[in-house]
Amino acid sequence: MSSQLRHSRESGNPASGHILDSCFRGNDVPAVKWIAAVALALTLCATHANEAVPLAEDPVVEQRLVNIAEELRCLVCQNESLAGSRSDLAMDLRREIRGLIKQGKSDQEVRDFLVSRYGDFVLYRPPVKPTTWLLWGGPFVLLAVGLAGLIAFLRRRKPADAALSPEDLRLANALLNEERKDVSLPSSEGKAPALLKGDS
Repeated sequence: MSSQLRHSRESGNPASGHILDSCFRGNDVPAVKWIAAVALALTLCATHANEAVPLAEDPVVEQRLVNIAEELRCLVCQNESLAGSRSDLAMDLRREIRGLIKQGKSDQEVRDFLVSRYGDFVLYRPPVKPTTWLLWGGPFVLLAVGLAGLIAFLRRRKPADAALSPEDLRLANALLNEERKDVSLPSSEGKAPALLKGDS
C-alpha cells in the first residue's frame, strides 16, 4: 500500500493518494480531526477493557462472597461497595474473602478479620460504640445546633409590623404636621405653588 502511494505521488497522478496527501499537508483539517478522533476512541476503548471475570468455581462460595462484599466499603473508592468496585485493592480483598470462605470461616469471622485489619471504616454499617458515636450522632447534633441557631435568630429579629411606642407615634405626628405646614397655598398672581419650603 505504501509503495503504491509513493508510486502514485512520484508519477504525478493527482487522483491517487489525494486524501492522504491533503491530510498530511494540512489542507483537509476535518479529515485530520476525524482520524485523531477515531484514534482517541480506539485508545479509550482499549484502556477500559478489563480482564474477564472468571466463572465461579463454586456458586455457593461466590454467593457468600457477594453477600459479604456488598456490606463492605471499598477502601479506594469509599462510596462504592467492595462488590461493585473495580479497583485493584477491591479485587485483592475479594480474593482474600474467597480464600477465607474456602477455609470454612463464617461470614462474621470474615467481617471480623477485615475489621481487625482495616478498622470499622470498612463496614458500611459500623457498630454503635464509643468510637463511632460521633459518626452516628453527629448529623443529629448538627441538626439540633442549626435549629437552635435559627430559633434564636428569629426571636431576636424585630417583626416588621411592630406597634409604635407612644413616643414614636408622637414624633411621627409631629413630622406629619410639620410637612403640612410647609405646603403653601396657590397665590393669586398665577405662580406655581411651592410644595416645600425653599423650593422656587
